[in-house]
Amino acid sequence: MFRLGLLSLSGFSFGMLAAAGVFTVLSAVGLVPRFAGKTHSAREILLYENMVIAGTVAGGLASVFERYLRLGGWILEKAPGLAGLMSVLVSVFLGAAGLFCGMFVGALALAIAEMLDSIPIFTRRVSFRHGLGLAVLSMALGKLAGSLFYFWNQLHRTAG
Repeated sequence: MFRLGLLSLSGFSFGMLAAAGVFTVLSAVGLVPRFAGKTHSAREILLYENMVIAGTVAGGLASVFERYLRLGGWILEKAPGLAGLMSVLVSVFLGAAGLFCGMFVGALALAIAEMLDSIPIFTRRVSFRHGLGLAVLSMALGKLAGSLFYFWNQLHRTAG
């Protein structure tokens, strides 16, 4: 029982940490205010921020409880004649979701690229002249080590 409680607590804590990281990146690059400014709808910024939070929470829940969200099989079991309609609806939904996800990732990549332009300015302001290359190299090597560990131990096969 203690082990299950510890696993639950650590899983919840790591999930909160990952969510905090997502929200920190989004707020640091100013993506939501930028979207509001480009669309001239700044009065709706609280709605945009709430939708980002709701989408992140829904995505997290869907990835954790994916087994319970399989509605397609349940609908086809109850009404097998809807297979063709379900196929069309799923294709339309996936196409729209892919389009919006691609737009979001592209905008996020551009915002991060603009934010990276501020790193040299920041390093000059705080007099951080030596060791920046070592810090970037350390982060890259850590990412490489984590990726090698992930694929070497075939952790990607245990996710399903």
